[in-house]
Amino acid sequence: MSVGMAAPRAPYACHPDRSRGRLFSEPPSKTRSPFRRDCDRVIHSTAFRRLKHKTQVFVFHEGDHYRTRLTHSLEVAQIARALARQLGLDEDLTETLALAHDLGHPPFGHAGERALDACLKAYGGFDHNAQTLRVVTSLEHRYPEFDGLNLTWESLEGIVKHNGPLTGRGGAAIGKYSEHGIPVGIADYDKIYDLELWSFASLEAQVAAIADDIAYDAHDIDDGLRAGLFAVDDLKAIPLISDITAEIEKHYPGLDHVRRGAELVRELISYLISAVMGEAEARLNAFQPQSAHDVRNLDRPMIAFPAGVAEVEAGIKAFLYQHMYRHDWVMRVMREAEGIVSDLFNRYQKSPGDLPPEWLEGAAGETEAERVRRIGNFIAGMTDRFALIEHQRLFDSTPDLR
Repeated sequence: MSVGMAAPRAPYACHPDRSRGRLFSEPPSKTRSPFRRDCDRVIHSTAFRRLKHKTQVFVFHEGDHYRTRLTHSLEVAQIARALARQLGLDEDLTETLALAHDLGHPPFGHAGERALDACLKAYGGFDHNAQTLRVVTSLEHRYPEFDGLNLTWESLEGIVKHNGPLTGRGGAAIGKYSEHGIPVGIADYDKIYDLELWSFASLEAQVAAIADDIAYDAHDIDDGLRAGLFAVDDLKAIPLISDITAEIEKHYPGLDHVRRGAELVRELISYLISAVMGEAEARLNAFQPQSAHDVRNLDRPMIAFPAGVAEVEAGIKAFLYQHMYRHDWVMRVMREAEGIVSDLFNRYQKSPGDLPPEWLEGAAGETEAERVRRIGNFIAGMTDRFALIEHQRLFDSTPDLR
């Protein structure tokens, strides 16, 4: 058994001693399992630290209490580990995937992603999941013998496939990738290190994915309330929220709006975790997978919301979309943020010498596609703050995103 951890209890968990290993062979750690080592590498990566100043919904200077990509990732990890512990999964692998899942996000949240995708459209577009894979396989430069973090196969698989298979067994792209194909960063890497894009990922990856949904729902409600974009009473249009709120008001009549909102978020997280646990146990009992290999070869995920809860959860996302993500103020700021990213991309494309010297190393002889992707990689790694500073350096006028 690996030093420093107990074996997962469940037969369908990923076992660290049965990991498929790393692309570049390394001696095992004397004190950590392979998955714990992966998690530590993510935590110590430059990309992870940069999440501190990357937008979740609100740009960094809007207030100290709003979520950033970093605090979001920590909340996802907390929820994911709670689920993994109850299901007898490997908590270290689960935590690795929860903490790593947003490493590829550019500045300014989804606005930055939309802008980069448009700029890179002729060269394969931009996909934050593919960018995360680039970060952990090539863009981090911390080790003398390889680029990237040299994570285990299980961690790479979970990063790429946590939302399900990308292709059918015949290799054709499916789901959201069916129209434009597998993102170039994933397709190219898969030729080097087969991640079995046709199969489901481990239960640890599936847990990290649904923890992301739970965290989004809960903390975006919390941030939306804090920003005054809506009130708790507005949320009563959602049946589940109405029921939770009624219980809070029954037990704590006259509670102030701050504590009322916090209690709502807590109860919502608990409810959703409980619902996922019940559904997971039912599916696992029905399908009886006896190994992580069995899990990957099933025709459906084992970690999901029950049908009725999935409908309610979709209702929460629809409410947030209407009242938060599409709020006039948020939309205005995000349009300006998209403009900043587009401006930077076009400037670097026209004048590559404006890139930092270290980002020009090895650029001689590049194809146009390689040069453009290099620019995309540089911008994707920026924090909100650095993107604004760069824009101020290169342009006469920069929006303040307020």
